[in-house]
Amino acid sequence: MAVITKYVVEHKGVEKLVTTDKKEADQYDKMLEVADNLADYIQGKGLGLDEQTLETLSILLSQNKDQVSKLFKGANAAELLAEEPQNEAEAAADNQVVKLAKKKA
Repeated sequence: MAVITKYVVEHKGVEKLVTTDKKEADQYDKMLEVADNLADYIQGKGLGLDEQTLETLSILLSQNKDQVSKLFKGANAAELLAEEPQNEAEAAADNQVVKLAKKKA
């Protein structure tokens, strides 16, 4: 019988991620913490967004922190968007290739 360690990331009482990779779980947890801080900041500025929109926006910004940082430094949004995978399936496939490459190395 095999023993499998699973890491579960919960956010606001909801299971968001289950993985066997501790590093992946830690990164996802940190991303959610940053998203919470962004949501608090945005809400504190009084924009009046509904909770779902606020959560979606803050998670989007947190997940794309590198691209957002480039925008603050003057990068062109159209060029950044053109560099990104065209859809979620392509992004997932790219992520899987990276994981496989790391395993072989």
